[in-house]
Amino acid sequence: MAGAGLVQVLPALPGPSVLWLVAWAGSVACAGWARADRHVMRVLAALALGFAFGFINAALQAQHRLDDALADLHQDEVSRLVLRVIALPDGDAQRQRFLAELDQPARPGIPARIQVTWQGAAGVNQNLPQVLPGQVWRMALVLRRPHGLLNPAGPDTEGRMFADGVRATGTVRGQPDLLADRPWAMPGIAIERARHHVREGMRAALGAHRYAPVMIALAIGDQAGVARDDWRTFNRSGITHLVSISGMHVTSIAGIAGLLASAVWRRLRWRGVGLAERAPARIAGGAVAAAVALLYCLLAGWGVPARRTFFMLLVVLMAALSRLPLSAGRVLACAGALVVALDPWAPMSPGFWLSFGAVAVLLRIASAPFDADAGWRARCMTGLGQAVRLQLMVTVGLMPLLAFLVHQVSLGSPLANAVAIPAVTFIVTPLALLCAALSRVPGAQDLAAMAGQAGLAAFDLTMAPVAWVGNAAWASVPVAAAGWPWLLLAVAGMLWALQARGWPGRHLGWACMLPLLFWRPDRPEPGHWRMSAMDVGQGSAILVETAGQSLLFDAGPRSYGGSDAGERVVAPFLQARGIGRLDVLVLSHADMDHVGGTRAVLAAVPVARGFASFDLPAFLRRDAKVWPDAGNAQPALPQAMARCERGVSWEADGVVFTFLHPASIKNTRAEDRNADSCVLRVQGLRHSLLLTGDVGVAQEQELAAQGLAPTDIVLAPHHGSASSSGRELVKAAGADHAIAQAGHLNRFRHPARAVELRWTRAGARFWRSDRDGAVMAESSPGGLEVWGQRERGGRYWHER
Repeated sequence: MAGAGLVQVLPALPGPSVLWLVAWAGSVACAGWARADRHVMRVLAALALGFAFGFINAALQAQHRLDDALADLHQDEVSRLVLRVIALPDGDAQRQRFLAELDQPARPGIPARIQVTWQGAAGVNQNLPQVLPGQVWRMALVLRRPHGLLNPAGPDTEGRMFADGVRATGTVRGQPDLLADRPWAMPGIAIERARHHVREGMRAALGAHRYAPVMIALAIGDQAGVARDDWRTFNRSGITHLVSISGMHVTSIAGIAGLLASAVWRRLRWRGVGLAERAPARIAGGAVAAAVALLYCLLAGWGVPARRTFFMLLVVLMAALSRLPLSAGRVLACAGALVVALDPWAPMSPGFWLSFGAVAVLLRIASAPFDADAGWRARCMTGLGQAVRLQLMVTVGLMPLLAFLVHQVSLGSPLANAVAIPAVTFIVTPLALLCAALSRVPGAQDLAAMAGQAGLAAFDLTMAPVAWVGNAAWASVPVAAAGWPWLLLAVAGMLWALQARGWPGRHLGWACMLPLLFWRPDRPEPGHWRMSAMDVGQGSAILVETAGQSLLFDAGPRSYGGSDAGERVVAPFLQARGIGRLDVLVLSHADMDHVGGTRAVLAAVPVARGFASFDLPAFLRRDAKVWPDAGNAQPALPQAMARCERGVSWEADGVVFTFLHPASIKNTRAEDRNADSCVLRVQGLRHSLLLTGDVGVAQEQELAAQGLAPTDIVLAPHHGSASSSGRELVKAAGADHAIAQAGHLNRFRHPARAVELRWTRAGARFWRSDRDGAVMAESSPGGLEVWGQRERGGRYWHER
């Protein structure tokens, strides 16, 4: 696992010489393991051999996947391909997204696996045809390499798609032709087709109930329909692991099947001889349990928790067959090795670490068998106390991983899980599986609906206390994104604290978690500042920090597809930086690519002062009408609001903030909003920054005529459009760095090539978020440092 994990953090894959060196070291370790006579040496040699195998295996698989890339010739061009749908589609009658692979050999430079998006035409009767796994389509696709937003401590979309084997994305053009339907072409396609039929049957049985997608997720692992607000409640209450196919569900179902098989096996006879005399009943039960677990995991989509559970069961079964005694820890280690050997990218998933971490904590603290001589009340109290202790220890034991991976710790998890674990595991999940099975039995649809409605009723009752916990202010605590050394210290402390009673200073180990939980990033020194131009796509959001002030300039875009950068990028970025309150919020103008995320930002953090070139309360009221999904509740407005006007200035920690534009707010037409953009200058002791919004050449000329002082960093106006960054501004600014926030391959073609050349010829380094990811700058007594996230945090799969 360590060898494979190391490969996934490299900016570039190792060359052949490095692989040969690692292979040689592994051979030496193998020889040392065979000849070593001391236990410690044998353990070290075995670890070195495993590390070498994991490293080489992951590197070779990664190189093979990198070679299957989209060539420059086909980038952003239309290609006509014959594709076979290989996975369960996601979407509705207006929009479908599915995974497909080439059914016929294509031209060189087109990868074998493509993620396809099919958007229906506007109109009432323009619904898309049903897309099913196994169908073969001829499609005209606009192909692009996978590309995602890249911000510090943010999700890595490109990494997730690379781990899934997606090496190109395609958008349908025109009307595709259905050529054939071959649901049995491959075992994987047959399984996906079965999942589709089960999903359709469950949808018919469950109806439009709010938690119907949760029942489907529990049965087949399809979580696409779960509402965003429900996910937020699940995360805050700490029951997300129960809403997916968890190891507990797989183990429960497989365990029941194994016990039944063992009981039947003991009673069966063949030619007068009991089958148990030929093979032990526990072996037969274990084989049935493994088979049932495999079928359930395949039906559930073969996720990391399901794989971990299946391989643990498989290792236990193999150990029993070979009569090899294995401790619980070694079973878990073998399962992890198998998961990573088959999927070297599994360690990139937070679910991998949380799943294995939870089981490791459970295996370490599960103890205290019941006293058989005690009364039933004593046994019940002992069992209840042990269950409470297990839940508390798992919650505390997973705190380091949760804090590091998701920057959030759920304090309400023990209470919510105390109700949800027994209800979901032993009532809701069996009913969901029963509903799924009956929905595919001819004539049993009414029984499927009865089982499904019973499961929904049970989940409704479960969610009453869980939702109360999840909506409480104390239920979840945000945690800043600390570095990996603090994680190692916290994990070491947790391991120390989980040792057996009598271990010296055992309880002091919990104190090692405190630096990770309470860590905060260093703030700039007085008179200096730090800027973060976030990668939000085709939009703008810039965070400026001083020693004691946090200022957000614009809140990111919201697209008509419902994607809100304020919720997906800006609010998590503030949380990762340990910012629980904004001192100043500046909204340059009322275009949605600059203020679309305002509602999400205001809901995430309180704001002391706000500046805008428009009426913010009126904008939010209109926004709620146009975007009903955003919520009708008015978010908390800044405590003080004012218009941004030339001459308005304030000082914070030795840094001066001054509005240079507009002189007054006079334009009201939509096409004039850019001209009214707020322009803010940030002047520190040694370095300055100019934030420009979407002003055009006319406003730039006005700024230059006012005597614009030279600036170290300029945010290129209007995302670097051809109607901005005129020669007057470029000359007056004399910037060393110019930054354009623009979306990847956006339809406006921002930034314009002429604008980029204008800045570079003037001596500025030109940064662009679609190529460099988030662009960071830090002013300090030692100088000005500027870097891009793809440069500093890049991985070998990132497009450059």
